[in-house]
Amino acid sequence: MLFNSYVFMLAFLPVTLIVYFLLGKLPARVQLNKLFLVLASFVFYGYNNPSYVPIIALSILINYALSQMMLASEKKAVRLPLMLLGLFLNLGVLFYFKYYDFFVENLNAALKTDFMLLHLMLPLGISFFTFQQLSYVIDSYRKTVPRYNILDYALFVTFFPQLIAGPIVLHSEIVPQFADEKNRKFSFDNFAPGLYGFALGLFKKVVVADTFAAAVQAGFGAAATLNTAEAWFVAIGYTLQLYFDFSGYCDMATGVGLMFNIIIPLNFNSPYKALNIREFWQRWHITLSRFLTSYIYFPLGGSRKGLARTCINLMVVFLASGLWHGAGWLFLLWGLMHGAASVLYRLFKKQYDALHPALQWLMTFVFVVIAWVFFRASSLADAVSIIRSMLMMNFGPLRDEITSAFALPGGFHPGYNGIYMMVWYVLSLTACLGMRNAYEKTMAFKPTLLNAVMTVALIVYCTLCLSRVSVFLYFNF
Repeated sequence: MLFNSYVFMLAFLPVTLIVYFLLGKLPARVQLNKLFLVLASFVFYGYNNPSYVPIIALSILINYALSQMMLASEKKAVRLPLMLLGLFLNLGVLFYFKYYDFFVENLNAALKTDFMLLHLMLPLGISFFTFQQLSYVIDSYRKTVPRYNILDYALFVTFFPQLIAGPIVLHSEIVPQFADEKNRKFSFDNFAPGLYGFALGLFKKVVVADTFAAAVQAGFGAAATLNTAEAWFVAIGYTLQLYFDFSGYCDMATGVGLMFNIIIPLNFNSPYKALNIREFWQRWHITLSRFLTSYIYFPLGGSRKGLARTCINLMVVFLASGLWHGAGWLFLLWGLMHGAASVLYRLFKKQYDALHPALQWLMTFVFVVIAWVFFRASSLADAVSIIRSMLMMNFGPLRDEITSAFALPGGFHPGYNGIYMMVWYVLSLTACLGMRNAYEKTMAFKPTLLNAVMTVALIVYCTLCLSRVSVFLYFNF
């Protein structure tokens, strides 16, 4: 089920909120509200494809059983094989659904074999809930987590605002909040900022990101014929589309979580304000970076084993990040590019930090834009064509297929579409670089008339725009 859909906004969310808080009025020892929320999350997850539900349900049962067995044992010799089994099962399921065809396709190409491709449909959110459960399994081996009951564990995994596209939360960030008795009661102090944050995220996705999406689709669909101006506008357009799409989802997840009195951790903190690649990854998909740092970078030795080993560890982490985002060589290449940039920053940090901050920002932003081209392109040839066009100084007019994405409703003055497009880019970049992000605004929310009017206006306008509803980009990863 999509946040930006009629069924979610007009039926699922209000019904779930009402029933959850009504059940919360029962004695604290009765946890029907939690059970209801788990069942509602399964409905949310399997709404468009019920076959997904057994996959996540079985995953929860197996990981919970393994964790409980590890937490019950004081012997590492017992816990270690259980932890390895958990790693094998979780990564095995992820490999089967997400990477099997990619592996077999390349195996067939390399060895001239003819193994059959399965063309499996990727279960929504499998990369997110797999990593989330892996963190609990590994921490159970380390015995750094408490023993939750199955209901608390299931709610930790399935809580629907963060189920499909993150953030990748830790048990300690979610479970204690549901255990807090005061959070069982409806709170206007949390509902109002939650609705406000949801409205901001909805506007980012439905209006801003989906507008850029049309121009980006037209540009990447004609990658070989773009002139320099078109190539730059398309590349920056995708940079902005992904920003508003992903941050929009994060804002909506945060907002819905607040409506249930649950604070979901920050996952997206104005990354295009970053002055270097390290800061970018401290701001972009924060919880994924945290997972990769805690469970790959640190176990490999982090920065404790010399400069050469540190650089190797960074490359491993970013290759893993690229592979996590998708089964394709371009995702690996994108990860390799960010890994190389991180290594170069580590090697020349002193010289880089001595540059003027404006130059630091420009270098970082241009690199991110170029890297996103490889992330988005459907082939290496298309990516190279766009990068070549960006560098060839072959300026020319922008084709109508790109500028028409920014046309005013009703086709008003189509001859000015190029000007409208420029306004969209300037305003969007200004929002990214010069304004507080929506998470900051949500957490600092004050119940004023202006905020009330803005919230209602955004939700009403976005609801009217839902006829062009589209999925979130990170659903694909």
